Amino acid sequence: MSSVKRSALGRGLGALISDVDNLNLNRAVSIGDATPASILEIPLEFIEANPFQPRSSFDHELLEELAESIRVLGLIQPITVRIAENNKYQIISGERRFRAASLAGLENIPAYVRTADDQGMLEMAIVENIQRENLDSIEVALSFQRLIEECDLTQEAMALRVGKKRATVTNYLRLLKLPAEIQLAIRARKITMGHARALLALESPKKQLKLCNLIIEKDLSVRKVEEIIRKTTKPTPAKKEEEETQELDESYFKLLDFLGKYFDNNISLKVDDKKGTGSITIRFSGDNEVINFLKAIEKTNL
Repeated sequence: MSSVKRSALGRGLGALISDVDNLNLNRAVSIGDATPASILEIPLEFIEANPFQPRSSFDHELLEELAESIRVLGLIQPITVRIAENNKYQIISGERRFRAASLAGLENIPAYVRTADDQGMLEMAIVENIQRENLDSIEVALSFQRLIEECDLTQEAMALRVGKKRATVTNYLRLLKLPAEIQLAIRARKITMGHARALLALESPKKQLKLCNLIIEKDLSVRKVEEIIRKTTKPTPAKKEEEETQELDESYFKLLDFLGKYFDNNISLKVDDKKGTGSITIRFSGDNEVINFLKAIEKTNL
């Protein structure tokens, strides 16, 4: 890849980087000796999209605005890539900047080069997007779900990875239990995450969808939706148990998270605060769930 060149530092970029000499910018860097701190000037034709990109859609108008800024000022912030097969580079983060640079007519783009396997790449892409990009709530939830499933993480481990509270991660994941029509309304920003969390208090998907349509039609506030739900629902024993469970020690939640990974979260916990006794009920849908759980126990030498 002889056409890869060292960065010429676009206008304004030099002022944002301290100790430029340490970034190996004073010489051309080839694939063989690129480091995570290197900035290369890479032709766009050698860069391919990130298959693990959490964002599935990009606002064309906003891309055009960024492209115009790049035409005038150049690209201030380099993208981050990894070395892929066939002498290509694959985007870890910065796909929006990459697309805008292409619209702006750039032939080359400044990029940091990192080494990462697929799991590491997936983690970095999702964390970078959650922290720095304006993902909608469903995209965030799907990103969390992918990290849990593909990187074998518990909700607690996930929270540590992305720098969020465990309750925050749980709230996002709960959105995926809503009907598809409501998830689409969230993605289209017709309702907010606050509205969606309120709708989760309704057990019937039909009631959830009916109230969702009313929110959109009447432009109801979250507080108004919560008021409607309070008036149309009554506390049930199951909800009471849930409130009591939420006050339990964090160790109980860790146990439920661990077991839930193997039994599709079909776990229930009942604790008698007065007696200090309780029970855990596991519902499984087939032999594979039990076998996988036993293998996990043997692997950890419990």
